[in-house]
Amino acid sequence: MSCFSCFSHRRKDASKVEIDNGARSSGNGKGKGRVGNGPKNSAARSFTFRELAAATRGFREVNLIGEGGFGRVFKGRLETGQVVAIKQLNHDGLQGFQEFIVEVLMLSLLHHSNLVTLIGYCTDGDQRLLVYEYMAMGSLEDHLFDLVPDKVLLSWETRIKIAVGAARGLEYLHCKANPPVIYRDLKSANILLDNEFNPKLSDFGLAKLGPVGDNTHVSTRVMGTYGYCAPEYAMSGKLTLKSDIYSFGVVLLELITGRKAIDVTKRPGEQNLVSWSRPFLKDRRKFVQLVDPLLQGRFPVRCLHHAIAITAMCLQEQPTFRPLISDIVVALEYLASQSSKAEHPKDEVRTTPTSSPSQQHRDGFSQKSNYRMSSSSA
Repeated sequence: MSCFSCFSHRRKDASKVEIDNGARSSGNGKGKGRVGNGPKNSAARSFTFRELAAATRGFREVNLIGEGGFGRVFKGRLETGQVVAIKQLNHDGLQGFQEFIVEVLMLSLLHHSNLVTLIGYCTDGDQRLLVYEYMAMGSLEDHLFDLVPDKVLLSWETRIKIAVGAARGLEYLHCKANPPVIYRDLKSANILLDNEFNPKLSDFGLAKLGPVGDNTHVSTRVMGTYGYCAPEYAMSGKLTLKSDIYSFGVVLLELITGRKAIDVTKRPGEQNLVSWSRPFLKDRRKFVQLVDPLLQGRFPVRCLHHAIAITAMCLQEQPTFRPLISDIVVALEYLASQSSKAEHPKDEVRTTPTSSPSQQHRDGFSQKSNYRMSSSSA
């Protein structure tokens, strides 16, 4: 099912982003000027807690735009007028502080159009806050699952566009950073979208520097999100760049199906997206049955076949069989160009089989959906 042999390798760029040795340690510094062993020339600014409290009007609930085990995220406006997202971390001890340090270090050193921009941070007292550029459309997760009427539905072209951008961000981490950076927490909730549905990878608290020299992996405590973790990493704690490739394959599968990586509301046997999808990934005659029924058949069949081929390669059980992210980027860029051209009816499926297994996860929605289809070009 390999679709990578037909694509030439991307041109190698000799330029590398050197990762300071400080990124290997958690650091102990709590001063306002620097964070731990962070880079002295960091573009990230140090904010006082008072400044960020003013930006969010005292962290009012009306400004709350997200929350989770890590803490809460508020929308704020700085004195300059810039709108930002402010993540206030929970006071959960050393591990939380270490992840805070890693995130500041990584985002201070790494800059790419598909990585979220870190504007600054706060380390006043026991407060730990991160200030990011504001991503108006929220996360990819917000636009794939549990949609409400009148919510913009991601078109096929927009989904491929998001996949391309996320892959480019991951390629930067794997191929331009030296040593390479393993993201370790790639999931739809960590892919943020701007007004044009351009994606940016976010939340680098679990990022890890990859193996160097003759080493094939780094050994670490298993962390990440269930449903996205590569099986070999979950079982052994051996982390490689190919671990991220598996996670990327899960995100591709979510984009194609509109189903969550893990959904405990499903029947047994359907709760794990990868396990449920494997029989369909092996049979070309069943490919169409994987597609999100809310797309109502608006996708090019040939492009679907290519997308599923890429996804299946990323989800190979053996990590050595998974493609390099640079090859994935080439394949997805080609797919995006073909998806934007494939507008002829003869190349599209205009109806979605009512017996499609994917239909079950969209219960309650008729084909005359109230969703608006996004029109962003891939």
